[in-house]
Amino acid sequence: MGGAVSVYTLLMMTKYGTWLGVFILALGLLSLAGCTGARRPMLYPNAHLQSVGEARAHADVDQCMRLAETHGAPVYGGKDVARDTATGAAVAGAAAGAWGLVRKNGEAGNRALAGAAAGSTAGLVRGILRMGRPSQTLVGFVNRCLSERGYEVVGWR
Repeated sequence: MGGAVSVYTLLMMTKYGTWLGVFILALGLLSLAGCTGARRPMLYPNAHLQSVGEARAHADVDQCMRLAETHGAPVYGGKDVARDTATGAAVAGAAAGAWGLVRKNGEAGNRALAGAAAGSTAGLVRGILRMGRPSQTLVGFVNRCLSERGYEVVGWR
């Protein structure tokens, strides 16, 4: 009798199901990280853009982005992912531990650990999804730089 084997079945069949689950989750998160690319401004096709052409406009966008980063405009990155992960662990761990104390069943420590694990995972996922997004400071800087060069930014993608 043949048939498809689900991930759940594999996890239950293996002695190392927990580690296999963590590995599968990590692969999923890494694939999400690969989907989040650096965002760039989208330009309105005004007279200036049409006169200079796409190649020149692309070079101007690159130059404005480099100028913004040179002047300290932050891009969301790895340090921010670590901060989101730690924040999620601390908040969820404290909340779950407090729930364990309220219930007075001696499970405060276990609940705090479980909450910290869940919170750090949520923080990690949030951080990965935000990775590569430009900060509001960077967006404002680049928008102004491009505006001064005659371009009209209609959004970021």
